[in-house]
Amino acid sequence: MHTRTTQHGADLADPRFWRLPAPDRAAAFAELRRLPAPLYVGDRAAGRGFHALVRHAHVVEASRTPAVFLSGPGVTTPAPPRWVRTVFGDSMVNLDDPRHAQLRRIVSRAFTPRLLGRVEEDVHRITAALVDDLEQRRSTAAGPPGDFVSAVAAELPFQVICTMMGIPEEPRRLILDLVDRASADTGVARSQRSRLRMPGRGLAALARMQATVAAIGRERRRRPAEDLISALVTADVDGRALSGRELGAFFSLLLVAGVETTRNALAHGLHLLTAHPEQRALLLADLDGRLDGAVDEILRHATPIVQFRRTLAVDHELGGPGGPLLRAGEQVALFFGAANRDEAVFTDPDAFDITRTPNPHLGFGGGGPHYCLGAHLARQEMRALFHALFTRLPGIRSVGEPVPVPSSFDHRVRSLRFTY
Repeated sequence: MHTRTTQHGADLADPRFWRLPAPDRAAAFAELRRLPAPLYVGDRAAGRGFHALVRHAHVVEASRTPAVFLSGPGVTTPAPPRWVRTVFGDSMVNLDDPRHAQLRRIVSRAFTPRLLGRVEEDVHRITAALVDDLEQRRSTAAGPPGDFVSAVAAELPFQVICTMMGIPEEPRRLILDLVDRASADTGVARSQRSRLRMPGRGLAALARMQATVAAIGRERRRRPAEDLISALVTADVDGRALSGRELGAFFSLLLVAGVETTRNALAHGLHLLTAHPEQRALLLADLDGRLDGAVDEILRHATPIVQFRRTLAVDHELGGPGGPLLRAGEQVALFFGAANRDEAVFTDPDAFDITRTPNPHLGFGGGGPHYCLGAHLARQEMRALFHALFTRLPGIRSVGEPVPVPSSFDHRVRSLRFTY
C-alpha cells in the first residue's frame, strides 16, 4: 500500500501542504500521477481517509459514473452535518438522483431564453459600468483602486447574480458580507480558537442569508416578476416548484459557486496575462479571435475549484477490469487542478498557452450530472470583462503576486494589487 506522502513529503490531508508554493504542489501532484494506483491518504484499514484521483481520466470517470460515485454523503470536507442539511436544506451538489435530477430540472427550466437574453444584457451593462468607474477614477484625484478582487472581480459576478435572481439593491451589501462569512473557512485550516468561534458565525450568516432570500421568494409567489426567483417559486415541473428552504439552498450555492469561482478565475486571469507578456501580446493582437482560448486556458491553469469528494456505492475497478480496486463506502477526492496538468492529456501542462487546442480542461468539473450549471454564465462574464478591460484600458496589469488563501477546496485569491 502506498504511503500517505509523496517523495516531496507532501501530505494532502495536512493543511501545511496547501500553504506550499504552487510549483511545489504541482510537483507533488505530478509525482502522484506517476503512481500505478491512486494514493490513499489516511488509514484505509480503519476506513478513515480517501483515494486521491489526480489523473484526468480518473476524475472524468468518477464524475460520469454517478451510480458508483455518490455525492449524497457530501462533496465538501468536512461533509455538512445531517442536522445542518435538515435545517438549511440540501445543496444540489450534495444530492444524487432522482432528487438531484428533479431539482436540476426545475432550475434548468427556469432559465428560459428570455431570461438568458436579459442576463447577457446585464453582464455587458454591469461590465461597462465597472470599467466606466475605473476610467473615471483614472482621471480624478481618487486614482485607481488598489485591489482588483474587491473592486472588479468580485463585483461583476455578484451584481450579475443578484440582478438575475431579482434581489433588490437594499440588501445586496448585507448579502455579500454574509456570503463572505459563510464561506470564509471552507477548506481552510483554523486555529483552535477559530474552530470554536467560526462555525457558529458561518451558520448564523447562512441562516440570515437564506431568511432574506426566503422572504423575497414569498413576495414573488404573491407578485411574480421577470426574474429567476419568480421563475423558481412559480415553476410547475412534475407538479413542483422550489420550496422556500430549497430556494435558500440554491441561492447559497449560486452565490458561493457563482461569485467565488468566477471572482478567483478573473483575478488569476489578470495575473496570468501580466506574468506572461507574450501571451498577453497574442491576445491583444486578436482580441476577438483569441479571447475564448484565453478564457479556457485561464480556467485550466488556475482551476478555481480544487477538489470535490465522492463516496463509492459499490466495489469498483478504476479504469476498467484489472484496475485499482476501490471498496464500497470508501471516499475519493477528485483533484481537478491536478487533472488539468495531466501530461497524458496536455502537452507542456505547466505552461500558460492561450493557443492550446484542444483544451479539454475540467475547470467546471468532469462532466456528468453535476457539471457546473453556471459554466455558460461564468464564461460570459470572463469574456465580457476581459474584452472591455483590454479594449478600454489596455495597460491594465497586476502588481506583485496574488495574495492567496491556503485552501484545500478552492483556488482562492484574497487580494490582487493592480494598476492601469
